[in-house]
Amino acid sequence: MIGGRMTMKPLILAFVVFVALPALTMAQGVPQTGWGAPDLQGNWDFRTITPLQRPEDLGDKAFLTEEEAAQREQGAVDRAARLWNRDAQRTEVGGNVGGYNNFWMDQGTNIIGTRRTSLIIDPPNGRLPAMTEPGEERASIDRGSFTVELPTTYSDLNTYDRCIQGFNAGPPIAPGGYNQNVQIFQTPDHLVMLTEMVHTVRVIPLDGRPHLDDGVRQWSGDSRGRWEGDTLVVETANFAQKRAWRGSTEGMTLVERFRRVDDGTLEYEYTVTDPATWTAPWTVNLPMQRNELPMFEYACHEGNYAMDAMLGGARAAEKAEGGQ
Repeated sequence: MIGGRMTMKPLILAFVVFVALPALTMAQGVPQTGWGAPDLQGNWDFRTITPLQRPEDLGDKAFLTEEEAAQREQGAVDRAARLWNRDAQRTEVGGNVGGYNNFWMDQGTNIIGTRRTSLIIDPPNGRLPAMTEPGEERASIDRGSFTVELPTTYSDLNTYDRCIQGFNAGPPIAPGGYNQNVQIFQTPDHLVMLTEMVHTVRVIPLDGRPHLDDGVRQWSGDSRGRWEGDTLVVETANFAQKRAWRGSTEGMTLVERFRRVDDGTLEYEYTVTDPATWTAPWTVNLPMQRNELPMFEYACHEGNYAMDAMLGGARAAEKAEGGQ
């Protein structure tokens, strides 16, 4: 007898297999380490022209169309070519140190694969939460050589000028400028992140050890990682107040999530919480692309050798203007 019940079973089974197949294929496509964890190792490129914050004129538009994304990417290519071929910009006393041309800049030309209009995914408007008044004051103090024309002392120059930190090296990692690569190494008990910018190294224990005592403060904070399924979750606290990232305080905490999506993509997501600086936590989603090229040594000499020249130039400019 051929009835609905007899014929439906094979159809249901085929449907279940068909639906489960993409998930199974994705799971099989993610590389694994020899000890069975998702393999996050390799060189990862985090360049993107997707802005941190959604432009205000886009309102609640969270995603670009394919055509809009293609137009923006072509515009970035054209801009890079134009800047590469422009005449050299020479050094200005007390002002722009001169970029000469676009040779050193490497901001990328691609929008992240999601076609999002911002890297920030929470708040939903794609923009940073409002800053507290003390947070705004702290952020205004950390200006550096791009806005301080005549520094009085080395302390007028920020940690980026002085080559103590890399402005895109994190944590958290944030695209900007150049040397936008991170290399990840893995063992069963540790994960190591080496950023190309200022060769910052983070060694993150995965063995369940407790955080350092609250009195121990570090430039990159104190990180501890754990696996939640196929996602590595890294919690970081104990940031040094002198770091003052985006005007934040030593009370800032950071939660990062790393998930290998496929052979060529590492999804990186982080949430920043600092009630003394922002009125709400905020979250960024930044997919990274595998880079088969080797890491370059980044030697930040300017802050190490040019401090005398920078301060001496400021004194000379003051003298020329009739100062003491």
